[in-house]
Amino acid sequence: MSTAVEDLLAILDLETLDVNLYRGNSPQAGWQRVFGGQVIGQALFAASRTVDAARPPHSMHAYFLLPGDPKVPIIYDVDRMRDGKSFTTRSVTARQHGHPIFSMLVSFHADEEGQLTHQAKMPDVPMPETLPSEAEMRKNILPQMPDPVRKYYERERPIELRPVEFERYLGKKIPDGRFNVWIKTTGALPDDPAIHRCVLAYTSDMGLLDTALVPHGRTLFEKEFMAASLDHALWLHRPFRADEWLLYSQDSPNLEGARGLGRGLIFTRDGTLVASVAQEGLVRLKRDGGGSQ
Repeated sequence: MSTAVEDLLAILDLETLDVNLYRGNSPQAGWQRVFGGQVIGQALFAASRTVDAARPPHSMHAYFLLPGDPKVPIIYDVDRMRDGKSFTTRSVTARQHGHPIFSMLVSFHADEEGQLTHQAKMPDVPMPETLPSEAEMRKNILPQMPDPVRKYYERERPIELRPVEFERYLGKKIPDGRFNVWIKTTGALPDDPAIHRCVLAYTSDMGLLDTALVPHGRTLFEKEFMAASLDHALWLHRPFRADEWLLYSQDSPNLEGARGLGRGLIFTRDGTLVASVAQEGLVRLKRDGGGSQ
């Protein structure tokens, strides 16, 4: 298992303080604020701790209220809102410095057979093995990229990213505004499905808001932009492993009033739809003197 994956699992493994009360830490990587996916993954982990493993989560809806401070722990308070015959509902509030910074509702559903089924079709994109590996990216592609993009992809991370339309970082406009990226952890994970769900929740926040700029041939790596996630929704449809390749197919149906909407569908390599994601966030061109959320 890679060191980065070990660190991710350690971050997701919250400390129990009391009944329904947990404490999580952030990696000391010099970030100015906590990565949103980390808080989503930790909150899901906290909520799952209060529900029988036979009843997995199927949807979560979250709001980012304040930027997280990576220098201090995050306290997660779980409210056991409902325990029904088929569904269980939990509310999770994350707090720092005496203030709520994040709020999420999670719904759990007992597995049951459905008589009808359908799903969206996976886009026809190259398989991950045909795309440049991280080593090939570092050698042949990243030197052509703007410095912020290059530093982002060179940073050691627990999630390997193989973008399909990597030319967008060079200013190329994608005709249909879509962005596809293959994702998986850089090392094997334990078999516990709950861990895979929390890792996917963590990963689902990676780059989704940036999709709002794909139709414009721009990226949030440009210094002219400031961005912040406002909310995040994730639906889990079918079983998966986060340490095997998944296609994260993203698009943005709207950008208006400095708010961009990103959507994503996550498929296994055989085309099975395992999750859907939606996020709205602030996408603002900086004025003189900057701005605040």
